[in-house]
Amino acid sequence: MSALEALDDRQREAASVLRGPVAVLAGAGTGKTRVITHRIAHGVDTGAYSPSRVMAVTFTAKAAGELRGRLRALGVEGVAARTFHAAALAQLNFFWPTLAGSPAPSIIDNKVRLLGQAADSMRLRPSTATLRDIASEIEWRKVSMLSVEQHSLLGRTVSGIDSAQFVELQQRYEALKDERRQLDFEDVLLACAGMLEAEPRVAASVHEQYRHFTVDEYQDVSPLQNRLLELWLGDRKDICVVGDASQTIYSFAGAEQRFLLEFERRHPDATVVRLETNYRSQAPILEAANALMKGRPGALELIPARETFNAESPTVTAYDSERDEAEGIAAAVAARIESGASPSEIAVLYRAHAQSAVLQQALAAEGIPTSVLGGTRFFAMPEVRQAILALRAAAVAPTEQGFLPGVQRVLRELGLSDEPPAAGGAQRDGWEARRAILRLAEDAGPDENLRTFSDALMARAKDQHEPTMRTVTLSTLHAAKGLEWPHVHLAGWAEGALPISYATGFEAIDEERRLAYVGVTRAARTLSLSWSRSAGRGERAPSRFLAEMGTTARGTGILHETSPNATRAGHRR
Repeated sequence: MSALEALDDRQREAASVLRGPVAVLAGAGTGKTRVITHRIAHGVDTGAYSPSRVMAVTFTAKAAGELRGRLRALGVEGVAARTFHAAALAQLNFFWPTLAGSPAPSIIDNKVRLLGQAADSMRLRPSTATLRDIASEIEWRKVSMLSVEQHSLLGRTVSGIDSAQFVELQQRYEALKDERRQLDFEDVLLACAGMLEAEPRVAASVHEQYRHFTVDEYQDVSPLQNRLLELWLGDRKDICVVGDASQTIYSFAGAEQRFLLEFERRHPDATVVRLETNYRSQAPILEAANALMKGRPGALELIPARETFNAESPTVTAYDSERDEAEGIAAAVAARIESGASPSEIAVLYRAHAQSAVLQQALAAEGIPTSVLGGTRFFAMPEVRQAILALRAAAVAPTEQGFLPGVQRVLRELGLSDEPPAAGGAQRDGWEARRAILRLAEDAGPDENLRTFSDALMARAKDQHEPTMRTVTLSTLHAAKGLEWPHVHLAGWAEGALPISYATGFEAIDEERRLAYVGVTRAARTLSLSWSRSAGRGERAPSRFLAEMGTTARGTGILHETSPNATRAGHRR
């Protein structure tokens, strides 16, 4: 079967163009990862690409692992699917010994600690939070390709540190790194770019190794990352970029959507394909998303792949307090689970980490297990590492029990019980993790054994291919990007929370709007938005984004306003 057969017309158009510059403008839920992997597979199948000469660049190790897994499923091995930093570091480590006659510098594992030492040498005592803000500003400066002196002219400072102190602090930080032969995360990209610019032999070697580039989430590239891409590409044009300007939510980290928006101008011969058929969300949800982004630069008009006549309109509920809001969401989640939904099908998303505590408490009070996205990764959990080791040990001396009973025995010995512990806490997290491993075993093929199963778990860990936990997901909007759930609750849609209070200028508000859009487009079947009239002693107004999408009270009918007592009353019945 051809790699193109499983694609729709627009996706097939994007995947068929194997040469020259290609821009795939892919809206939320339109299958961009599918296009990326099938395009590479098509190139390999037709002989246009050699897998070892293809580099697929992503922004997270998890995304790189997913790409490798999908390519493997399509029969393609050997493609370099890496993050920008992983690719740059590999090149530094390979070429540095030849160029410098010594091993490459080590990478700093804690920038804040080294900044603290630099501050100590100046007799400054900034708080840990201030040091983190300083680290973030240094990161922004470097990915924006600005020197310390150029940065100082912008007037950007960190609270509690004046401009002169900030300049000196950065200089001392850089001096400490040099003394210890260390690089920070951003230096890896800068050093790799500098090496490629200064050493024609290195550039020629990289150009020979990698002939075809694919870049995922191109709207999030920084000036430094884009420069590195140009150096990797050299004078060739075989680059495919995939992105959505409406999902640019990392400007604070140096991302600039202009590279995506201006791609066609910089590459007049580029093939540009728009993916607007959404396979994730029902029509009313897409209507709300389109209304939110109407008229914004690069916005795509999302179209549902299929009409669902009984689709539910998104709802918006106003509560008196944040606690009332959390309890209302918890009641709605409980009612949804009682009606047959799995907890893993439900997510509660919010703007800032501080909003999670009251939501967690309310859900725990309803007896609902939760997991916080961005916490300890599944394969880093001690219970999971312990289980894999125990399964590998059991594989050495298999019993007559058979595969599935053998897995059950190992997991029960480690503490898996028939009934879960009470909701919340580390014990429940450990139980859910062991239960997830058991479900993987239950879904395994008839020829599976303990050895192949433990090997498969190790491969999943390497690719960060995490199994589904039967818990309700709590997540910030930033961490939820790229994910989806059938049922999504968006909490805290009030002025000061979304948009957040420190977003004051046009560009900052526009970024908050894009963040709201990311939240809306995570939902597949139902979408519930909520806000509270008070936070502490302060009064709040509903988010301006609610008005932009429209409520029934305003006559647009996109968002349906509900009573705060409706779900709780229904739940009590």
